[in-house]
Amino acid sequence: MYKTQLAALMMMFSATALANTTDVEMIDLNSGKSVGSVSLEQTAYGTVFTPNLSNLPAGLHGFHIHANASCDSISKDGKTVLGGAAGGHYDPKQTGKHGTPWTDDNHLGDLPALYVDSKGMATQPVLAPRVQLTDVKNRALMIHAGGDNHSDHPAALGGGGARIVCGVIK
Repeated sequence: MYKTQLAALMMMFSATALANTTDVEMIDLNSGKSVGSVSLEQTAYGTVFTPNLSNLPAGLHGFHIHANASCDSISKDGKTVLGGAAGGHYDPKQTGKHGTPWTDDNHLGDLPALYVDSKGMATQPVLAPRVQLTDVKNRALMIHAGGDNHSDHPAALGGGGARIVCGVIK
């Protein structure tokens, strides 16, 4: 009987652990090739985003959750916008404001910047304290070409620029 209870407990723990994590395949929007994945894990402190990415431009990059579950390109004003179907930063409170990951008066999709080392690797986890894993299911995870100053000044949306890598959170 003890073995049966232990097995049931282990299965329950495994199912709970799986429900608290998800992996997102990240695709280079120019080439359409995978650059790796980002693991999302729900913790008592928020959601941890752990990248395992390669072949990216070195430096800091804007890293955001976008509203829609699509990485498709769109045409806007006669120009192609790579990853444009992902929509804007996820903003369920409709604040219309870009900001830091730990304040409540801005987009929920504003994450800490992603660091890419000189070899093009991103492996440093970031913590989003306000984000719950259930908030981000069926949304896009986006990496931008430039950094992110977590403000709308001097450039909108932190100044991150073009969308370069995207994945859909399932």
